Amino acid sequence: MSKKESMRFGILSLTWPIFLESLFGMLLGTADTLMLSHNSDGAVAAVGVANQILTVASLMFGFVTVGMGVILNQWLGAGKLRDVDRLSSTALTLNVGMGLLMSVGLLVFADEALLLFKLPSNLLAEGSIYLSIVGSSVFMIAINMALGTMLRCRGMVKEMMLISLGINVFHIIGNYVALMEPFGLPTFGVHGVAVSTWISRGVAVIAYLIVCKHKLDQPVRLAAPWRMQKADISLIFKLGIPSAGEHISYNLSQVVITYLVTILGAAALTTKIYTQNITSFVFIFSMAIGQGTQIIVGHLIGKVYKEDAYRSGIQYLKLAVLVSFVISGLLYVTAEPLLKLFTTDPEIIRLGKLLMLLSILLEPARASNMVLISCLNAAGDVKFPVMIGLISMWGISVPLAYVLGIVFNLGLVGIWIAFAMDEWVRSLVMLLRWQHRGWQQLNLFAARELGTRKVG
Repeated sequence: MSKKESMRFGILSLTWPIFLESLFGMLLGTADTLMLSHNSDGAVAAVGVANQILTVASLMFGFVTVGMGVILNQWLGAGKLRDVDRLSSTALTLNVGMGLLMSVGLLVFADEALLLFKLPSNLLAEGSIYLSIVGSSVFMIAINMALGTMLRCRGMVKEMMLISLGINVFHIIGNYVALMEPFGLPTFGVHGVAVSTWISRGVAVIAYLIVCKHKLDQPVRLAAPWRMQKADISLIFKLGIPSAGEHISYNLSQVVITYLVTILGAAALTTKIYTQNITSFVFIFSMAIGQGTQIIVGHLIGKVYKEDAYRSGIQYLKLAVLVSFVISGLLYVTAEPLLKLFTTDPEIIRLGKLLMLLSILLEPARASNMVLISCLNAAGDVKFPVMIGLISMWGISVPLAYVLGIVFNLGLVGIWIAFAMDEWVRSLVMLLRWQHRGWQQLNLFAARELGTRKVG
């Protein structure tokens, strides 16, 4: 590895741009929440639930992009560049097709999706407007995820960070025009914020295409369906479905828990949304370390440096746990002024501070999970994390959230305790899996060749 490559693929060189890119991406939703909070807490709750549905919808594209990322990291590490270009085109084509179907579905069935949460009619109306407009743009997320994976696997994370920053500035300006009545314009409310989000995502697609044109060796192109190799599609889904399954299971469990929170009332729902918007800063840092680790470990495994891959996973696990603990503590210390950015309701502020205290226990375990699961996915050990995730999320998190939060009347405090127990159980199991090193026997190149022979 050259000095330039070593700098590009160092954990800090990868993590801080990924962190900022993810932070700016998260701010697309947070900007909506913060700016709408000056209009009404009800609009915040409606948009918050709609965004949770959008998050689950977007995760469907992870079936392709997560599998694509696992393969590209190892193949780039091994220097299989011709295969990388072919597989990238296949993955992009798959994502575009699924994205268009999802966009149409959310546009047409926005009301039905929100009715699953049994929201009050005044919240349902605003949520439906937001979900139908923003939901029709998810095909752009599918495109951006595929293009972003092509760049990220090559260590081109600073370019992605700059795109995300620019799009956020554009989006905030759009929200300002929609909500703050500049130049004597009327207030467009939730409808205007949704349109601002839609346009921002369209600009992001253009930006990604421009960067890919100048940075990638081969032009970005869709693959003709009849030319896509079945062995490539099979390997993408073989790795992608279990890998993305863990993320989808987590977010589906969050949807169910959000439904439980609605039972506690609008104030509890709003508190959950505000608190998670703040603590998501810890979440995205852990995610950034996880993604950086996956790139490094994947490239090392592709080069057959498996002992280095193991040590890197352990080293970055320790880093993620330490940093998440420190950031969680800092957020708790500054909890009151942070919450006052969103609301002046004293009960929401009191409860939000308590949840942020509990997050000091929760977030290090979540960070541990993100790094360890990323390591296992990078090695191709994709089924085990999702199996354990299904057992823990649906056997611990969801039922305990109901028992502690609803039955024992602990409310959001009980739900946060359930979150922490789920994350700690999974993180300990994942650590044992990584330490046992069964993943070192896996070989994606052999798996692809086997798939080719089966097709033939």
